Amino acid sequence: MSARVEMVIRNIVPAHSHGAYTLYLKELNGNRILPIIIGGFEAQAISMELEGMKPSRPLTHDLFTSALKEFDITVTEINIERLDEGIYFAGITCLCVNDGTSKLVVLDARTSDAIALGIKFRAPIFCMESILLEAAYSDEHIDDEDEIEMPGQQMDDLVEPTENTFVPSGYAKISLEELEQMLDDAINDEDYSKAAKIRDEIKRRQ
Repeated sequence: MSARVEMVIRNIVPAHSHGAYTLYLKELNGNRILPIIIGGFEAQAISMELEGMKPSRPLTHDLFTSALKEFDITVTEINIERLDEGIYFAGITCLCVNDGTSKLVVLDARTSDAIALGIKFRAPIFCMESILLEAAYSDEHIDDEDEIEMPGQQMDDLVEPTENTFVPSGYAKISLEELEQMLDDAINDEDYSKAAKIRDEIKRRQ
């Protein structure tokens, strides 16, 4: 049986195809990078969780997380189990507690959904060694001594700047206090694209 390798989230960048993103996973104790194409909704869910941004109303992954916790179900790990014709297959391992007894259940899931849900529980992410041998590449510029604080830690800027993600120049004339209020308003209005741009301007000043 192929060994498992623990992975962490390195970054998320816009993909060439419209509305898609590339999620880059890095092995915890090595330099191999695994790229996975995911949808914009899943990219948004993962990004918001890593950035600590809270939506004004629960998104789908937030709702599912709340439901699991309400019924004493905990996500313990995420496993990327198979790669078939360019499609990744993942399993969500859950610990279910009922009347003092517990059991492990594995749910079949898209890899993007599995990771989006797993990071809400700070669950470790594993990938089969056979998948890494087939689809990963090595990045020799990564320091093996990078400190990892939690599964799914953001290691680089979450979304690299592109011509479509630059902060409008008009934000440069707005005070930091006003920007922070605008960020809160954008999140409350569920305008996460605007919120990300305002957040980037705030970070630039800090």
